[in-house]
Amino acid sequence: MHDDPFPQAHPLDPARVGRSPAALRELEQQRRARMAQFDAALAEFDLAAGTGAGTTTPLGGNGGFGAPPPPPPPPAPPVRSGRPRWLRWTIRLVAAGIILLVLAIAWLALTAPLSKSLQPPLPPSITLLSAEGTPIAQRGANIGKPVDATKLPKHVTQAFLAVEDRRFYSHWGIDPRGILRAMVHNTMSGGVREGGSTITQQLAKNAFLDSDRTAARKLREVMIAFWLEAWLTKDEILSRYLSNVYFGDNAYGLSAASQHYFSRKPQDLTTAQAAMLAGLVKAPSRLAPTGNLKGARERQAVVVSTMKAAGFLTASEARAVQPAKLRVAKGDDLPSGTYFADWVIPAARDRAGGVGTDLRVTTTLESRIQRAAERAVRRAGLRQTQVALVAMHPDGRVIAMVGGKNYKASPFNRAVQARRQPGSTFKLFVYLAALRSGLSPDSPVQDEPLTIGDWSPKNSDGRYLGTIPLTRAFARSSNVASARLTQEVGVRNVIRAARDLGISTPIPNEATIALGTANVSLLELTAAYAAIAAGEAPVRPHGLKDEEQTSWFERLRNSSRPLGRRELEGMRELLAASIRGTGHQANLPIEAFGKTGTTQDSRDALFVGYAGDIVTGVWLGNDDNTPNPGLAGGGLPARIWRDFMTEALGVPLPPPPPEVNEDVEETTDNSLDAAGDALDEAGMTIDQARDTIEDQVQGMGLNLRFDRDGGIQVERGGGDRRGPPPPREPDARRFEEEE
Repeated sequence: MHDDPFPQAHPLDPARVGRSPAALRELEQQRRARMAQFDAALAEFDLAAGTGAGTTTPLGGNGGFGAPPPPPPPPAPPVRSGRPRWLRWTIRLVAAGIILLVLAIAWLALTAPLSKSLQPPLPPSITLLSAEGTPIAQRGANIGKPVDATKLPKHVTQAFLAVEDRRFYSHWGIDPRGILRAMVHNTMSGGVREGGSTITQQLAKNAFLDSDRTAARKLREVMIAFWLEAWLTKDEILSRYLSNVYFGDNAYGLSAASQHYFSRKPQDLTTAQAAMLAGLVKAPSRLAPTGNLKGARERQAVVVSTMKAAGFLTASEARAVQPAKLRVAKGDDLPSGTYFADWVIPAARDRAGGVGTDLRVTTTLESRIQRAAERAVRRAGLRQTQVALVAMHPDGRVIAMVGGKNYKASPFNRAVQARRQPGSTFKLFVYLAALRSGLSPDSPVQDEPLTIGDWSPKNSDGRYLGTIPLTRAFARSSNVASARLTQEVGVRNVIRAARDLGISTPIPNEATIALGTANVSLLELTAAYAAIAAGEAPVRPHGLKDEEQTSWFERLRNSSRPLGRRELEGMRELLAASIRGTGHQANLPIEAFGKTGTTQDSRDALFVGYAGDIVTGVWLGNDDNTPNPGLAGGGLPARIWRDFMTEALGVPLPPPPPEVNEDVEETTDNSLDAAGDALDEAGMTIDQARDTIEDQVQGMGLNLRFDRDGGIQVERGGGDRRGPPPPREPDARRFEEEE
């Protein structure tokens, strides 16, 4: 087939445009004539080639010969609009986005309280319930007056912008760069260490949403953030955020926090104080400076460094910022609740979220056990010395807590907030490391003086027994044996044992930790002993009942591992021997385990142990850390522990000793050597044996008076007594311990 060399001219051919009809007809005739000439030439070519002359049809309808009919002319090309394909798709996507946005706003209007968008709701009131369902405390919120970000000093708002949302004034409610940075950091650290939420998103979450970690809640948070950005200025958003955010200690808003922690208005905050408050937002319950001043100051340093990196502070200004000093304001009314309520309310608040109606949260506190703890403390008859008691089940459920003698006089919780030296109760970790190294309770250890560097530990009673088994060294709380074991197994292994059992406070890398020189809280120390009772570690003490509501990441992080069977059985054997030795005044008629602890100059005295399904720690000391002559862990703390445990477990007291002949006025013992040997075998000193005899005789209505020459005067007391003798203030002559 041959193409037509003279195709039909397009109507828009430039040669035809603007010509008259006559001229156009003349052009058409010329075209047809040229086509006829072409047909004739083509016919002659076909005849010469012998391709069927005379059988063809005229070409183009003009009488041509020898060629097939020409093909139809090609269709006219489509008229293009000139718009690129990517632009058309962009327009389509924008249209689809607008439709989705309209639908999302309609959905948001039904699921989020946008009608109160400019009035952040007040935090809820929380009622704490005991494990039995009885109300034990109720807390409202300390809500500060609204603040205007434009009227605050620059360093105050810059502290929050630097650490929470550095690009606050440039984004539209979300910060893709911040989200990407947080994802990278979290991936590299192996956990959720950093969030990518902007200040607008945080306001949306705090003001309108609950604490669920679902994709739907996150989507609503983003949509509300866009909505707030559309209706409010940046300064208005920042003002509402600072007026609403939680700063710990039940303080909501910058006004409440600045008044609570520093007794001043937000306009008067220094750079150091503003940096500390900005740092609390990350974890207000954990970093509240009234309970964790060190952590709050460390976080303050991070904020100052971030302000420097953001250009808000120069290097010299950042170096000039000192750690903020607290000046906690005293409220007009006493705080409601107890020591336990103070400890658990932050976790209850975090779990409840920031909004909602009044909430009721069930705790792990058992009312009967709490009353037994309070009675045991009252019966101790303490005067100047302070006391703390923590009781929990082996799984970490705290069932009783006493943080001091009088909550109204001093709400400072010594069971949780105080960090004191544990004395010989720390030997739990020394002997655990020794058992892990391959030793057994029967392995020998030298109870002889030694020197490690420039340190020469000594036994407080000045007695050294030579080579003795680990069981006896633990029972008599030998200092030199503990130091020798620490040197043999290595300080790092002792520290590792403490960490494995849940001790999180700093521990110095030196041999002196064998005698308990590292500071710990009574709560953590008691949880470490709970790990031996439970057979797995670490045990995380908690005060809320529904722990299954925690996130999967928290459950993974807090997972426990079983302890080795050999080391577990060995530690239980040692603890049982100790309660028959230095802790004999805590002994119960049922199987019990425990350890005494006394620090230098009797500044602290402790007894920690367990029986049945209750693990209890008791601490005594002075708030100013002054010496307490005669105070020892095997004395008053052990008796408070026994008094509490007998009532909590519902077990009877040990049986009274055999009846004593009241006609005997004076008795002397001529077999002191034999008695001394027997006491050594039992791991007791003469003073401890004397205390035991005196307590037992007093239970029969008699009093004993010891003469200086060793004589014992028996006198009739004030009649029969029921229950254990009331503990008395420590006396240097009576409560001397081997630590």
